[in-house]
Amino acid sequence: MRLINLSETHSLLNQYLKEIRSTTIQKDSMRFRKNIERIGQIMALEVSKNLQYQIENVQTPLGVTKIPVLADQVVLGTIMRAGLPLHQGFLSMFDQAENAFVSAYRQKNAQGELEIISEYLASPALDGKTLLLVDPMLATGMSMEIAYKVLLSHGTPQATHLCCTIATPAAIANLTQTMPDNTTLWCCAIDEGLNENKYIVPGLGDAGDLCFGDKL
Repeated sequence: MRLINLSETHSLLNQYLKEIRSTTIQKDSMRFRKNIERIGQIMALEVSKNLQYQIENVQTPLGVTKIPVLADQVVLGTIMRAGLPLHQGFLSMFDQAENAFVSAYRQKNAQGELEIISEYLASPALDGKTLLLVDPMLATGMSMEIAYKVLLSHGTPQATHLCCTIATPAAIANLTQTMPDNTTLWCCAIDEGLNENKYIVPGLGDAGDLCFGDKL
């Protein structure tokens, strides 16, 4: 698996990352969602530079010109609910993409251990396509791993790009072991680790709650 950390190159992305981390700015849920969406747009542009293109002839009012256009069939997948604003940012750039949605949430089992539950999937066929799977927070990597495995019931993509805002070393190590070699992991920052509740530190808190309100 290839890892690309976008924070290693200075860009406007860091401004939006700063704002989604800020406890003061987080109080405005609409601004938080919009900043996640903006991050998605910037990440989508960066991802697009690593896809396959083909030359097409385009008729203009004054002649014909050749332009390289996207050749990959892109499927944009997201993990609900926290991934929805990031998904929208990607979709505004990959506006011809097919879309897939999968649920994944944490639940304690009888032993008191956290496990990932997935109960919903809506996806097109994935065989031979390029999958962009997005989720803001990559804490342990388990949600991303489970979502990918659930999506495989609809076919095997020819390449997969996992896209998140903040990741941890543990999540990166886990996905390196479990994802196929044709996977690229994109992140905007790599934080130091997890607390006792499996939240990223320093992170930003619960992305789903900050986007859409507290859940029971």
